[in-house]
Amino acid sequence: MSASEESDKYRSNPQTIPLDDVYNNPEFESQVDAHRLALRGAKLTIALAFVTGTGFTLFGYDQGVMSSLLTAKQFDQVFPQVVVSDAHRNHATLQSLLVAIYELGCLVGALSNLWIGDRLGRRRTIILGGVVMIIGAILQATSFSYAQILVARVITGLGNGLNTSTVPAYHAECSPAASRGSLIMLEGTLITFGIMISFWADNSSAQWRAPVAFQITFALVMIIAINFLPESPRWLIKANRPAEAMAVVSALDDKPPTDPNVKQTFLGILEAVSIEELKPDATRDEKTGHHITGARQASLRELFTGGRSQNFRRVTLGVVIQCFQQITGINIITYYATLLFERLGISDVKSRIIAACNATEYFLASLIAIFLIERAGRRKLMLFGSVGQTLTMILLAILGKVNTAGARVVSAVLLFVFNSFFAVGWLGMTWLYPAEIVGLRMRGPANALSTASNWTFNFLVVMITGPSFENISWRTYIVFASLNAFIIPVVYLFFPETAGRSLEDMDIIFALAYKEGVSPVTVSLRKDLPKAGSPEANEILGIEVDSDL
Repeated sequence: MSASEESDKYRSNPQTIPLDDVYNNPEFESQVDAHRLALRGAKLTIALAFVTGTGFTLFGYDQGVMSSLLTAKQFDQVFPQVVVSDAHRNHATLQSLLVAIYELGCLVGALSNLWIGDRLGRRRTIILGGVVMIIGAILQATSFSYAQILVARVITGLGNGLNTSTVPAYHAECSPAASRGSLIMLEGTLITFGIMISFWADNSSAQWRAPVAFQITFALVMIIAINFLPESPRWLIKANRPAEAMAVVSALDDKPPTDPNVKQTFLGILEAVSIEELKPDATRDEKTGHHITGARQASLRELFTGGRSQNFRRVTLGVVIQCFQQITGINIITYYATLLFERLGISDVKSRIIAACNATEYFLASLIAIFLIERAGRRKLMLFGSVGQTLTMILLAILGKVNTAGARVVSAVLLFVFNSFFAVGWLGMTWLYPAEIVGLRMRGPANALSTASNWTFNFLVVMITGPSFENISWRTYIVFASLNAFIIPVVYLFFPETAGRSLEDMDIIFALAYKEGVSPVTVSLRKDLPKAGSPEANEILGIEVDSDL
């Protein structure tokens, strides 16, 4: 049977994936061999990191490119609406709208993944996002009116919203468990790499249209390269394409499909997906105990359920952490760095050069988190970042009030310091933590909603920043100092530790917390928790091993 015939066979009966077809079956093994991947093991892992990293570099570049343009004379001549002066103080709102409307496009793109993500699959969704971003970039680079560039930025945002709500999930589902945390934190680092490139590109002698159009390069690399990579094995199972899924698992481990570890991993994915889509009449294979039927997808109403699964609490944590990342005030610097340095009395050209140096330091500081994430844990890094950010914002407010030449120099340095604290504690964390904290069944909808939260509060912060500095000046830093201070007790009291835990272990933590009536944070810090799959864990989860669940 050919590969296409094999796929049609399973699509013709989407309710069932017979387990006889996934072990001790020569026909199935030949189908797996037909889908054998050329890239395997470490080379495949590196290729996946490169392509997903390119997607997040594009994300960072598109975020940072507007900052320097806002002070570029050629840009101001084409779009005088963004030039704030005593005669046109209302232009602060128009300036903020040009920056922030991008986030509205990202929000819609992220939410659209609730409906199209599983239908298209991870790779095709990323390709779609890249194509939409290219269209938006072309429209931006050819803009000659304020209205046109507003529409172009919304379109670019649609594509970026699709990518940011898909790329982390795709990378996580195709990454070795032992290095998943560091690999996804690397994506956060590549956001800052893109921001750094955007600032240096904007300081070139080229017209402003060239830096805007340059993002097309990243999108093309991502679109072309991802065609040489496999689809997520989890999505392939959901699409009833088990032979392809087995081939991907085999390639990731660089072992033959007959290897016991490969089989165990594959069957674990098969059962997890079956449980996720379990129907009331689902049956369990008598030989292995694995579920073999199921088609019911998660209902959005399940987001609001409690009990052992604690869905509402866990999804809320994913949404809240994305909100917290934005209300720290990081995008005051990302989008308005050049303007902030100009407000400190630094000339136009020097402001853009210092902003580029700031972005470079931001990138270098983000590398630290990759090495600390598994050693220090999630909670400690978040608390460290929040404390440092709070103190920095307080100092910026005090120095803004003093407003002497020396105070302005120190304020410029503190913008570098703030970036460093954020890069270590919060930059990549919000792309890692939601995937870890939410259970398998709710992970898809939760990922879309948490990413939408990121873009909603991103829009809010960017939209109010320009008018805020125009109206209350240095007091804007007090607002963000208060928000950062608020984050500290919330993280300490409500955010469980996920470092060193498997995704299944998190199910046990929340179920045990519910059973004992204690905080999941307390349970997550215990060392005596039973491992997932053990009889003790099954009892906590309310699973009867001999039942159909």
